[in-house]
Amino acid sequence: MQTRISTALRQLEATHGIRILYACESGSRAWGFPSPDSDFDVRFIYCHPPAWYLTLDEGRDTLNFPIDDELDLAGWELRKALRLLRASNAALFEWLQSPVVYHEALDFRARLASLLPAAFNRKAGLHHYLGQLRHGVEDDLNSEEIRLKRLFYAVRSALAARWIRQRPALPPMEFAPLRELLPNALQADADELLARKATADEKTRIPNPVALVSFLQAELATGQAARETLPVLRPGTVASELDAVFQALLSEAFVK
Repeated sequence: MQTRISTALRQLEATHGIRILYACESGSRAWGFPSPDSDFDVRFIYCHPPAWYLTLDEGRDTLNFPIDDELDLAGWELRKALRLLRASNAALFEWLQSPVVYHEALDFRARLASLLPAAFNRKAGLHHYLGQLRHGVEDDLNSEEIRLKRLFYAVRSALAARWIRQRPALPPMEFAPLRELLPNALQADADELLARKATADEKTRIPNPVALVSFLQAELATGQAARETLPVLRPGTVASELDAVFQALLSEAFVK
């Protein structure tokens, strides 16, 4: 798959006349709890030659492709990505922390690393993860049997939300450091479920783990109350720095 992904990225550059600056794994393989049949969720950031940006109308800013049995491939144009970073987009913060990097050019991640803490808006981040948790609690985890995959999505969202509440810092992407916030009484359950997830397929269902789901319900209620007390980041905190990164990358991306 590494070869297939690298080939696909090179073909995209040739077909669309773009430069891919960064490509990473964004799903369960990066989070740390893949199933044997998990697909590869590849997300990438790309730019066009500078002239593409000098038009009256902005062009398309995403590239999306049909998902096959193994590969889910999608990308954001650089200006879109940096605007979303300025707005504290949680998905983008995760991409930039991914432990699985398929491609990087021009020190892309390193240029942005120092800006992430200042760009991170705790209230926006908490809102994002609570939304995912609410979906899990209300839609996925309210029956006698539940999908193991959906349970892990909800647990990870709950722990990311707890991280934001308890620590004034960006939550990590990977599950291992997040699970340190799981109560000791639930750690053995987590070990058992992780072991099962490693051998289960994406559709595996398990009996509802009542204690763990109760924890998720409590975290949702606590997080919703805490969200109202967090300040909103002042817009434009890192705007000038991101402008500088944008201009530098455009000037370097297509130098022959």
